[in-house]
Amino acid sequence: MAVVLVTGSAGLVGAETVRRFAREGFAVAGIDNDMRAYFFGPEASTKWSARQLQQDLPGYQHHTADIRDYDDLERVFQTYAGEIALVVHTAAQPSHDWAAREPLTDFGVNATGTLNMLELARQHCPHAPFIFTSTNKVYGDRPNTLPLVEMDTRWEVDPAHPYAGHGIDETMSIDQTQHSVFGASKVAADVMVQEYGRYFGMNTVVFRGGCLTGPGHSGAELHGFLSYLMKCAITGREYRIFGYKGKQVRDNIHSQDLVEAFWQFFQQPRSGEVYNMGGGRHSNCSMREAIAKCEQIAGKKMVFTYVEDNRIGDHIWWISDVRKFASHYPQWKLTYTVDMILEEIFHGFEGRL
Repeated sequence: MAVVLVTGSAGLVGAETVRRFAREGFAVAGIDNDMRAYFFGPEASTKWSARQLQQDLPGYQHHTADIRDYDDLERVFQTYAGEIALVVHTAAQPSHDWAAREPLTDFGVNATGTLNMLELARQHCPHAPFIFTSTNKVYGDRPNTLPLVEMDTRWEVDPAHPYAGHGIDETMSIDQTQHSVFGASKVAADVMVQEYGRYFGMNTVVFRGGCLTGPGHSGAELHGFLSYLMKCAITGREYRIFGYKGKQVRDNIHSQDLVEAFWQFFQQPRSGEVYNMGGGRHSNCSMREAIAKCEQIAGKKMVFTYVEDNRIGDHIWWISDVRKFASHYPQWKLTYTVDMILEEIFHGFEGRL
């Protein structure tokens, strides 16, 4: 039976991928060792998600392996020798701030872990498409050099600029900019995934995500913007806004819309492709706008404070131009708005908080 191998399988995107491909009739093998709890503490643990996958999907096989350990990973690949039809690599250390605490761990997970996955795929299933979830942080703080205009509740790019209509496309340079330690480790992984496509002829793809979100997120202060924001709205926990007057803009893509992009790529894979992937103009909000929406959905005022210093390498304004992917895969469409996402996150917390 054809097997889909998913790293970070208990995380937001990984779990969504497991469920989608299981519904399509594939056997799914997941790799996840709950490093998220190590990064962000017990409340960010994904063990609940792993248990749910094992309960809901009897055919799901879970492997507690560390992607930094080549030999450990190779045992997983050997288990499914000749059967792997797709590799989806979502495991990562995802935080700017955390990366600066332990740069070696960050690079080991993001860069070395990705190289391990690529080389093992090349050795054991070179014809299987390889999907990698990168990040818009590979562009560093270059988006902050755009001509930005301050509005009442958000920053916007000057209407005369080419990015104003649809957002930032893949032609933006990733060079000579401040990335943060996290951004740099993801650049290394991002470029290596491209290279395995171009140099070795594998069907690899890089999705440079904006804010990936949905009810399956184990949100924490350092990662998981909308999930953690809604958690604070529900519980009354204080939320901290870091810089830019709280008007920084993010596009937000629901994990189902992202995984649908994975499915479309799997049907017609390409080699060494790169796509900016987010909510685009269809689904985006500023911090201030998101707080107002959470207050409305939760039915109470939020407690928040403002910290003047922004996070290093953070973006003032980011909206993804998703037209390149949509042109290659015209059956794919964004379906979730920010309001729809927040409603799902709110109800997803029922019974978990």
